[in-house]
Amino acid sequence: MTKVDYLVIGGGLAGLSAAAALAPRGGRVLVLEREEALGYHSSGRSAAMFEANYGPAPVQVLSRASEAHHRAKGCLSPRGMLLVGGTDQAEIFQTDCADLGLTPITVAAACEMVPVLDPEQVGFAAYHDAAQDLDADLLLQGFARAVRTHGGEIRTRARIIALNRTAAEWQVDIVGDQITAGTIINAAGAWADELATLAGIAPIGLQPKRRSMARLPAPGGHDVSHWPMTMGAGETWYAKPDAGKLLVSPAEADPVPPQDAYADDMVLAEGLARYEAMVTTPVTRVEHNWAGLRSFVADGVPVLGPDPAETRFVWCAGQGGYGVQTSPAAGRLIADLVTGHPPEIDAVTLASLSPERLR
Repeated sequence: MTKVDYLVIGGGLAGLSAAAALAPRGGRVLVLEREEALGYHSSGRSAAMFEANYGPAPVQVLSRASEAHHRAKGCLSPRGMLLVGGTDQAEIFQTDCADLGLTPITVAAACEMVPVLDPEQVGFAAYHDAAQDLDADLLLQGFARAVRTHGGEIRTRARIIALNRTAAEWQVDIVGDQITAGTIINAAGAWADELATLAGIAPIGLQPKRRSMARLPAPGGHDVSHWPMTMGAGETWYAKPDAGKLLVSPAEADPVPPQDAYADDMVLAEGLARYEAMVTTPVTRVEHNWAGLRSFVADGVPVLGPDPAETRFVWCAGQGGYGVQTSPAAGRLIADLVTGHPPEIDAVTLASLSPERLR
């Protein structure tokens, strides 16, 4: 039997960031991950970027509060973001441009940045250099190292069989062990509602949504290493350099059950066609494809904090497409709320993230 103060369920960036923030504050921390490797699902399948203007206002607050951590740990590198719109997309282009804080540039300037763009199809372009590549694996491994350095434990291949609460603690059965814990942090990603139901806690209406990705050879033999991340107006596709290749996503958000996601061939083909319509070099080969899940509640804002009906059950879920870049601040917030420290974020943002808004 294992006894801990804090049991974190989920070994992706959500769970590990919370565990890394909790471990130095006293009390024993244990992280359970049911897969063989940490970050197996969403955390390991993201075309990670740091873009502080991306997402709803509470997400932007968390992103900006996370930047110092990313920079200190060497997780950021220059990239830039380029937005392009077709000649018939003026309105949606202007909306995206304003939301992301981009500066309009000429189509010719955009084509200098990304030489395969088709100047006859691109009607509008905007850019800023603040967007940066974010090394998700370096971030994740740093959190895992921090957990272990401060006496915490991480177990993989730990599938939960039963989860029950008593008046004083939680009892969690896994193969080969029974764990008692004072507090549970639910960082189970797409499975967070299923875990809550197992614990007798009302779900929050979490909906996993699939996003697919294809790795292409560098188009036209170009050196893509200094190209910006390029997004189609309305986020209907995006392309990002990666290790000499080009990652292209249909940017879909198709609702699916919690699962080990895989790319839908038709969705991927349609997304690649939207990308091809804006460039001069056709897609002739896909080297590899995959998909990940981005999980949302109804308002699209993460759910961070104790459940109002059971404060020993703490939500760290619903990060949507923002979980990588917000993880340092989100993890610190969970640790603050659990240990009774004043949160660093403002009261309005705190309320917008709280599970209470969903009850």
